[in-house]
Amino acid sequence: MTQPASPAREDGAGTTAAPPEKSPEASPKTVPAKRLVRWDGRTLTLVGVLAALALVGAITKPDQFIATSNLQLILTQSSVIGVVVVGVTFVIISGGIDLSVGAIVALASVWATTVATQEYGFWGILFTALLVGLACGLINGVLVAYGRLVPFIATLAMLASARGLALQITDGQTQIVSVKSVLDLGRRENYVLGIPPLVIVFLAVVIVGWLLLNRTTFGRRSVAVGSNPEAARLAGIDVRRQRLYLYLLSGLCCGIAAFLLVVLVGSGQSTNGNLYELDAIAAAIIGGTLLSGGRGTIVGSVLGVLIFTTINNIFALNNLQTDVQQIAKGAIIVIAVLVQRRDARDT
Repeated sequence: MTQPASPAREDGAGTTAAPPEKSPEASPKTVPAKRLVRWDGRTLTLVGVLAALALVGAITKPDQFIATSNLQLILTQSSVIGVVVVGVTFVIISGGIDLSVGAIVALASVWATTVATQEYGFWGILFTALLVGLACGLINGVLVAYGRLVPFIATLAMLASARGLALQITDGQTQIVSVKSVLDLGRRENYVLGIPPLVIVFLAVVIVGWLLLNRTTFGRRSVAVGSNPEAARLAGIDVRRQRLYLYLLSGLCCGIAAFLLVVLVGSGQSTNGNLYELDAIAAAIIGGTLLSGGRGTIVGSVLGVLIFTTINNIFALNNLQTDVQQIAKGAIIVIAVLVQRRDARDT
């Protein structure tokens, strides 16, 4: 008998099959390089858009836009919604969605600013906000992962419930924060090298989120679940538990954002976090996160937040109506989705 020209392997049926030939296009050296170029190109595009917006602001309102106080305001406003976006990015990467983030921020903020909670001071407000966020994230995760509810339905139910509970707690009133140590975090004299403490917290969350997504098995599992849940299950990943962890992470980010918002506005209201869910999802999409899951980047999502916040700031400085801002946001979202579809065809 003649021997095969190439080594053969035995498959599950007991027959032999030659190993597949490697094509140059699928080699491990060329694919990552292609991906690196694509991701860098997208990031540079977002940086270019942000730079163009900054140029528009500097031209239309040179004295106001480039003022240090205004730049600090942009970063501070970006911090609250930015923390939410980090958690939402993880959820979307896994193929899920979270429509309840704004309502969770509202519920956590009003629960943390009740008279009873404020008696425990700074740490009472902080831990209450975090625990409420985690509890809501846990409920979302259990409903989606183990209750097998569609994420859209489960988080929509949480949106309605959390808003209703927040309204019930406040009875439609604004709860003023009287804890000095909490209010001091937002004062200008407590800025660190000109950087507001809220921005420092935001940067810390971004760094942790980036490391979690890009340097840990948790991040790789999140991407795998979003890319192909069945393949992830066959690879040994507990898909349900991973989804539960992701909604817990989103809830935790909402708790952090709620505390930052309390520091920023000095009160808790049932209207806090209004439309945060839409802004967070939009920022993630602008940053290159696929709604179908399996791809996303923390840096891109942060740039998306900065772009939206800068647009709002420019519109406010130029006394443009809110409806014009919403139209501009909608147009940007549509353009981002169209770009994503083109990238998906090129992949």
